[in-house]
Amino acid sequence: MFAFLQVYSVQSILPVLMIDLMATEVQVGMVVGATVLAVALMSPFLGMLSDAIGRKKIIVGAILFLAVPTALMASSTSIETMTIWRFLQGLSVPGITVVTIAYIGEEYEGNALAELMSYYVAGSVLGGFMGRFILGHLHEWIGWRSAYYVMAGLTLIGALWVAKSLPASQHFVPSPKFRTALATLGRHLTNRYVLSACLLGFCVLFSLVGCFTFINLHLSEAPYQLSTGQLANIFAVYLIGVVITPLSTKIVRRFGSARTVIAAVIISMVGVLLTLAAPLWLIIVGLTIMSSGVFITQSATISYIASNVTEGRSLASGLYYMAYYAGGTLGAWVCGLAYAQGDWLWTVWVLLGLQVLALLIASIGMVKTPRTVAAR
Repeated sequence: MFAFLQVYSVQSILPVLMIDLMATEVQVGMVVGATVLAVALMSPFLGMLSDAIGRKKIIVGAILFLAVPTALMASSTSIETMTIWRFLQGLSVPGITVVTIAYIGEEYEGNALAELMSYYVAGSVLGGFMGRFILGHLHEWIGWRSAYYVMAGLTLIGALWVAKSLPASQHFVPSPKFRTALATLGRHLTNRYVLSACLLGFCVLFSLVGCFTFINLHLSEAPYQLSTGQLANIFAVYLIGVVITPLSTKIVRRFGSARTVIAAVIISMVGVLLTLAAPLWLIIVGLTIMSSGVFITQSATISYIASNVTEGRSLASGLYYMAYYAGGTLGAWVCGLAYAQGDWLWTVWVLLGLQVLALLIASIGMVKTPRTVAAR
């Protein structure tokens, strides 16, 4: 939750940043993309580092580091400066996300593993909502610069909380040899389970970042002209993910990962199409349906990789997140170009194209696994 509190918080103030920092649609899109690019680049390396030295110390240290660029964002004088601070934020995020997945995979198994993975996704969803919601409303009260000092304070509180409450690893076995890590990396890159999950992760975050970045610009313009607080409220649709992701565990157990992903992607496509409607309430319904499909896909994919990879879990998670966030970076850039050329309509067509690709990956690339994600 504390990782994702910062990753997407800037989305709710993008229309304001375009005015205050004199930025274009593509530039504010890359303010979002800079963080996910850094996450993509760092995920494999922090995965290997964690496999060598442990889990908890990496997680706590990463949250502490995250507070620094978050505070520095308040001093941004240009869109380029803010992009740099956003990139530095992203460097620390894999130390939380990637390592936590590896921690869960080592400390739990069977039904507990599947359930905890779904709760992990629910926590990331909650953090994503809270970041956008808090920053959007804080801007209306104290301005976005002061708001980022508050966000940095919340991150420090999170580091102290995790340091105190997260149990130490009981089943971690260090793998400090770099050559061993390279050999494991080679096996992962030829592992169909890992590659399928990585490609799906790419499509998932491409869709999510592209949709929820540029819907803000769409709804800030006529005829809607929503304020930052109202845009922050729109992200309440994320809360459905907190409920859906734990329930998705039962769906995966019954129908398997591939079928679950196919159904979830189709649901997401329906939601994207609904955002082309004129009434605001129907756009909100579309965003709710779209995000629900994405969260189910993410939960099923993470369970898929956790239950099919038994060595170098942190590295496998790192590769997944590298592809996942590479998709988010490309989504911010490509959808920014689409929005600049053809507004929201062109953006929707780009999103649908990526979701068709996700359907193909799930239908062709995913290996059939046992009906229960608990199988090891």
